[in-house]
Amino acid sequence: MGSLWNFFGLPDPEGSTPAAANTPPPTPVAAKPVSLTGTQAEEAAPQSEQTVSTPTATLEPDISGLRTPPLGWNGPLTPDGEAFHDLGVERKHRPYVPDKALRYIAPDVMKRIPTTAMLERVLQGDTAIVDLRSLVHMESHQMACRREIKHMADHARVSVFSLDAEDKLLMIPGQNVVVDMQKHELGLTPLL
Repeated sequence: MGSLWNFFGLPDPEGSTPAAANTPPPTPVAAKPVSLTGTQAEEAAPQSEQTVSTPTATLEPDISGLRTPPLGWNGPLTPDGEAFHDLGVERKHRPYVPDKALRYIAPDVMKRIPTTAMLERVLQGDTAIVDLRSLVHMESHQMACRREIKHMADHARVSVFSLDAEDKLLMIPGQNVVVDMQKHELGLTPLL
């Protein structure tokens, strides 16, 4: 008779059932010697050269119908041999550290754009958003910054996208970043 855990198909937390712990293991059955008559012995003589296996009782249970757990599984198993996932056990996993970022870049005090640092970040996969709106009264300097950003993007083999109608908010996607160019919907107006 199995325990309540076996009834529901769960592994026994104590390891074994009380009935199985009290029951002695089965003893192997010994083969009985057979006496042969003279003609039977002559007929059996050629067969003695062949190996004859005698069935013996094994102490291991039949596991041919059991499933194997996944590779690397070290948790408990059900009586059928399947992996038992205890949902009440909390496991701590290492926090996921992102490898790509969205970077906002604006001109510094000297009104310069750090394109060499941007190039390194874009090659690592970061997406850069460059804001040229602070250069509102410097049209020629805006054009120079746009040319420098375009040159940097060509070096990184990515495209530069304008996020507004005045080309003052530019987006440079990082390496292996997919940009949908079919919709052409910018701003919050399509969402509202």
